[in-house]
Amino acid sequence: MPSIGIIGAGQISAAIATALARRGIPATIANSRGPESLADTVAALGPSITAGTREEAASKDIVFVAVNWSKLRAALDGLSDFAGRIVIDANNAIEAPLFKPFDLGDRSSSEVFVSFVPGARVVKAFNHLRPDLVSGDPTSDGGRRVLFYSGDDGQAKAEVAALIDRLGFFGIDLGSLAVGGRFVQFPGGPLTALDLVKFD
Repeated sequence: MPSIGIIGAGQISAAIATALARRGIPATIANSRGPESLADTVAALGPSITAGTREEAASKDIVFVAVNWSKLRAALDGLSDFAGRIVIDANNAIEAPLFKPFDLGDRSSSEVFVSFVPGARVVKAFNHLRPDLVSGDPTSDGGRRVLFYSGDDGQAKAEVAALIDRLGFFGIDLGSLAVGGRFVQFPGGPLTALDLVKFD
């Protein structure tokens, strides 16, 4: 099983950590304030989730990144080249509580994100569902809740798809990062916030 890191400790990151913890999948979570500030968070999540530094989280085989957009560059600044490791872009180019979109020109948020993670194989995923749906039981409605993903590296997408499946979700590949990333980009993406369930 690939090692997993999570950079960010907000609602989406906590939801991802909860989903991993439910399946007993180990992960290291980090924020800008240091591991000590996450003591209560990891205690509530259980023994499979540990707190670490940004560098420790970023060194894992699969690294989730979910940070407020205005703080994203700073959260990733100074980290070593990702050297082919998988980075999951779980971000949206908005800022709570007003959910005001950032002006990215003609670029998608994933295209901007790629520039922050040199050497990474980026997969866009886990950003289009509400946090409570990510952290909740993906089979609660009788089927499997759908999670979209996209990227430009087939092997990276396959590994993320395997993780999505292990978490109990049903993954749907939206294709390349340029195409699929725009479908789930919030705001504006046509698949954003859709709560879909796949029935067998």
